[in-house]
Amino acid sequence: MSAEPRINDRIRVPEVRLVGPSGEQVGIVPLAKALELAQEYDLDLVEVAANARPPVCKLMDYGKFKYESAMKAREARKNQAHTVIKEMKLRPKIDPHDYDTKKGHVVRFLKQGDKVKITIMFRGREQSRPELGYRLLQRLAEDVQDLGFVESNPKQDGRNMIMVLGPHKKKTEAMAEARQAQEARKAEAKANPGKSQNAADPDAVNAEVHDEAPAEASAEA
Repeated sequence: MSAEPRINDRIRVPEVRLVGPSGEQVGIVPLAKALELAQEYDLDLVEVAANARPPVCKLMDYGKFKYESAMKAREARKNQAHTVIKEMKLRPKIDPHDYDTKKGHVVRFLKQGDKVKITIMFRGREQSRPELGYRLLQRLAEDVQDLGFVESNPKQDGRNMIMVLGPHKKKTEAMAEARQAQEARKAEAKANPGKSQNAADPDAVNAEVHDEAPAEASAEA
């Protein structure tokens, strides 16, 4: 069955409860009278509540109504955010430089509103020292506590130890801020055409906005 409402001469009832163009209640009128009023206003008679007794019909510009509804649905889909889980892999004896690099990626992911799965990989004798991985995960959680929180506490999973960080900022908020920052950069570039575009915010340049299916991105130490 079609989801489209019945309009004009497709409406097959003896009388309707009529609503005017501005939402005013006209009352119960014969169908012929409602169609006559629709012609006078140069509007459509649209059945908006078919199961009511009598059915409720409204005078409106149906073409305009469909267009506006489609635009609202499109905007809603545009703003829809999907949960994305990034993955960052570290070794328990990671050196300070590599740690700072990995932490920078985690910070970027959390700023984008994404969750981050942190995996500590143990090899050989390292498997007998799980406390090394636990302390490293605790350290990382403390370093990024302004941007995220521990959603899943560290737990052993075979040779690995896993922790999940969740962002304080919602994905929709991060997407909105990214769009605002992009618009601000465009406005600044327009006002200062001589300024190099390469001077843009590095976080914004590297930002990844996912509007499609959930995905994982991994980086191995």
